[in-house]
Amino acid sequence: MSDHFDVAVIGAGAAGMMCASVAGQRGKRVLLIDHAEKLAEKIRISGGGRCNFTNIDTSPQNFLSQNPHFCKSALSRYTPQDFLSLVKRHGIPFHEKHKGQLFCDRSADDIITMLKAECDAGHVQWRMPVSVRGVEKLVDGFSVKTADGLITASSLVIATGGLSIPKIGATDFAFRIAKQFGLPLVEPRPGLVPLTFDESSWQSFVPMAGISLEVDIACGEKKSRGQFREDLLFTHRGLSGPAVLQISSFWHEGVPLTLNLLPTLDVVQTLIEEKQAIRKNLGNWLSQFLPTRLAEGWLLAQGVSPDARIPELPDKQLRRLGESLNRWSLVPNGSEGYRKAEVTLGGVDTRALSQQSMMANQVPGLYFIGEAVDVTGWLGGYNFQWAWASGVAAGLSF
Repeated sequence: MSDHFDVAVIGAGAAGMMCASVAGQRGKRVLLIDHAEKLAEKIRISGGGRCNFTNIDTSPQNFLSQNPHFCKSALSRYTPQDFLSLVKRHGIPFHEKHKGQLFCDRSADDIITMLKAECDAGHVQWRMPVSVRGVEKLVDGFSVKTADGLITASSLVIATGGLSIPKIGATDFAFRIAKQFGLPLVEPRPGLVPLTFDESSWQSFVPMAGISLEVDIACGEKKSRGQFREDLLFTHRGLSGPAVLQISSFWHEGVPLTLNLLPTLDVVQTLIEEKQAIRKNLGNWLSQFLPTRLAEGWLLAQGVSPDARIPELPDKQLRRLGESLNRWSLVPNGSEGYRKAEVTLGGVDTRALSQQSMMANQVPGLYFIGEAVDVTGWLGGYNFQWAWASGVAAGLSF
């Protein structure tokens, strides 16, 4: 014998709980299944533990996909203001950090508690922690074999996310189910992830580890080009910080990054124009604009002594130095991978899904939502908004 449900949702993360709560509150009999010991661990660790739960400036332009128009429908029907209304209704204090990013004042646990309460309001049933051992299509729905026994459901929602951060339970379950039912995949790769460089070529920058500064960063060409002004962080293995996390989603192997370490200053023009008036040595002068350790380390990496007096240096050398600061070009050799990636790029090809309901076009009753789908947001709350919006789109369709 098996239990039968109107909807079975596999994956109790952001998108899964949102979908289950909406369907349950519409009177559907809903089951939520997850293999994890702790509920919504990815929400819990997000935003430094305070959960950057949405971005009030969300638009389709903040998302990457091989089918860029797909996200428009769900995002337009469930907006940041809609989620904010839910947050306010639950009395969760929040603040805007910058660039439209909204964070909990207290803890990400507030968002998890809210989603659990919304599921409870819809009388959602739980199987957790319970592993799923197999899924089969039936004439009128699906059977799901779990470690606790067999269940059947008229509709099945896959909300198990991508490959990012395996230590908190990420798996390729969604992609395996997609393949089982013949849905195409856009090749997954780590997104919003620190980038690394060849050890020997990075040696001169290792002493700068821990330094952070605002930069302009870009890579790619024409339509696929990414360009941001964000904070950069030097690490022992390469570069991180919001600037690099943002650009990593646009970066592909062999493509150079272009960084402007002093985006508000034309270094060449300033040095040449003020050469006669500037009496400082280079190290002291550059330390007005950069952290001292970076200024001195950068000069040494360029083969210039920080003690060199500016009036004594030829214009050609000053131009070369200025160019290196305003247009630093370098090619990463890889990334820190899924273990440090905040999201997974790629996933279930959206051309195989309905943009209104998130249902597979060729498999009635089978839905994919959230990070499992080839829709990936920029850093800054956009991926949570996609989780909420795609979850609601599916939840309203049963």
